[in-house]
Amino acid sequence: LPPPQGFTLHLPPKGEGELAWEVLLESPLASPGTLPDYETFLRAFPRGEGPWQSILRQALLDLRALLLTTPEGPVPAAGIPWFVAPFGRDSLLTAFMLLPWGKEVAQGVLRYLAWRQGVVVDPFREEEPGKILHEVRIGELSRMGQVPFARYYGTVDATPLFLVLLGRYLDLTGELALVRELRPNWEAALAWLEAADQDGDGLLEFTPSGSGLAVQSWKDSHDSMSHADGRLAEPPLAVSEVQGYAYAAHRAAAAFYRALGEEAKAQAQEKRAQELFRLIQERFWLEELATYALALDRNKEPLRVKSSDPGHLLWSGAVPPERAPALAATLFSEELWSGWGLRTLGSRERRYNPLSYHNGSVWPHDTALFAGGLFRYGLREEGERVAQALLDLALSQPDRRLPELVGGFPREEGLPPVPYPVACRPQAWDAASVVYLYALVQGVRDW
Repeated sequence: LPPPQGFTLHLPPKGEGELAWEVLLESPLASPGTLPDYETFLRAFPRGEGPWQSILRQALLDLRALLLTTPEGPVPAAGIPWFVAPFGRDSLLTAFMLLPWGKEVAQGVLRYLAWRQGVVVDPFREEEPGKILHEVRIGELSRMGQVPFARYYGTVDATPLFLVLLGRYLDLTGELALVRELRPNWEAALAWLEAADQDGDGLLEFTPSGSGLAVQSWKDSHDSMSHADGRLAEPPLAVSEVQGYAYAAHRAAAAFYRALGEEAKAQAQEKRAQELFRLIQERFWLEELATYALALDRNKEPLRVKSSDPGHLLWSGAVPPERAPALAATLFSEELWSGWGLRTLGSRERRYNPLSYHNGSVWPHDTALFAGGLFRYGLREEGERVAQALLDLALSQPDRRLPELVGGFPREEGLPPVPYPVACRPQAWDAASVVYLYALVQGVRDW
């Protein structure tokens, strides 16, 4: 046995002794961690009142059911039945929405992703130093290396969202210990943000390697990035909301350095954030549409379509205050607002399809982030309108759940939304959206 588990046995000449061996077999797929029981988990969160009560309880029961046990702490699986695995983007946004009550989930997610942060350049897995992973799926093909998803890094937004979650954790808990603990990881993430600017124009772009996802922002369908004439945009792509996440990430890093007493580094991060803010306004704002472009293509041509993505720019604080009301009005327009939530793509766009995955459907978590942006900019009445629509959506469902997505058809009096046939239910970030919306409406969160 290796030290310090070794031992010495002394026997006299011709003496006898007995040794008993106990062997413990552990699967490398198992985890020694534990999760709280359901009632303990529920007690950490508010119960709500009125119509919120049943919706909150169902959401929290689902969130507890989706928690995976890992050595680093609890991590939510993305959804049942298709995504019962850790996903970087999904887990980070879910944990963000559960603060300040679910801080153990935030700790678990941040540590889990930090432990698996990219360290080498591997085009097959799309791994790069400092990059936060997209998903972990263990199966026969991934174990054999036939597919890259055992540890796959094909996401452009998980890395800035890692910094955003840690920043909001510091804001809402005041606990600096986790920032100190994860400093090597968030500094590596910052370095990756700079490296992700592929052409030196100050924006985050992605170019898929071909082994996995073609589109690596949250709308990761192959056909989600299109021009007004329906042409698919060619990479490298700079997606609008990703720039907002990066802006918020640099601001979070400035807060970390300032809290650690390193003012010069804090100011450098503030300067980088300000430059990115300027670029977002210059390169993405479409005055004639009163919204932001969905993305910039390889030729830096903006995708001039109305989409839900600018709602994320409100959420990340990347919109000038004087522009926020006009943007909100566009997002509430008949083209984008279905009555149940935001359509992912406007109803007059060439590729609009209310039952597509990302080209016209309504995603509750996407709409909830829009609500967070409205509250952030002081548009409380509008934010409450969004919260009520999603509450109504949950109440319209027999199981009182927000599904992964619903059809983008206009809301009709007395009828539930048209379901998306194979939507996950429960889905972690939709269950967390209920908690987030309640926190916004109650004034516990300002974004």
